[in-house]
Amino acid sequence: VQPKHLGCVGLSCFYLAVKASEEERNVPLATDLIRISQYRFTVSDMMRMEKIILEKLCWKVKAITAFQFLQLYHSFIHENLSCERRKYLNFERLETQLKACHCRIMFSKAKPSVLALSVLALEIEEQKLLELTEPLEFLQLHSKISNRELTFWKELVLKCLTEYSSSKCSKPNVQKLKWIVSGRTARQLKHSYYRITHLPTIPESTS
Repeated sequence: VQPKHLGCVGLSCFYLAVKASEEERNVPLATDLIRISQYRFTVSDMMRMEKIILEKLCWKVKAITAFQFLQLYHSFIHENLSCERRKYLNFERLETQLKACHCRIMFSKAKPSVLALSVLALEIEEQKLLELTEPLEFLQLHSKISNRELTFWKELVLKCLTEYSSSKCSKPNVQKLKWIVSGRTARQLKHSYYRITHLPTIPESTS
């Protein structure tokens, strides 16, 4: 992808994902997305890019994600834990760990099933849930994941989560998080804001 087309590719992918996963009434207008993003391409440019992306994906926009694999694996593993031990394998914690991994570009190269199983396997080791060793091996076997593949990605996930929980990561530089725009961009944003058609005020009733 040429650098000048990256913005259009990114916004088109986002729009396709929204249309595939959200209800129709929650899908924003393409014109609104372009205006908010401050890109200079047109709606027709975006529609052409959508078609190119769909062709590259063979029109399969609802691929199974690592999150869905994690849900499936967690559900299976939970059945092999006693009621008092289930609290040690918290799904919300696993979901947070997966989100942390998704913030690193290298994990886009991992198979969704491998990434999900790596996160789950590390948490099982961390919580010392030895009774889950066999169910975990069962999942690995049926997901057709080799030991080499699992070990490779587990090491990367461990490194990522170690850095994620470090003080350096939990206390980021506030200055770097500020969105600094030029005067020209600020003026464009101000003008585009005033072009928005606002909803009429709802009259209050005294009754």
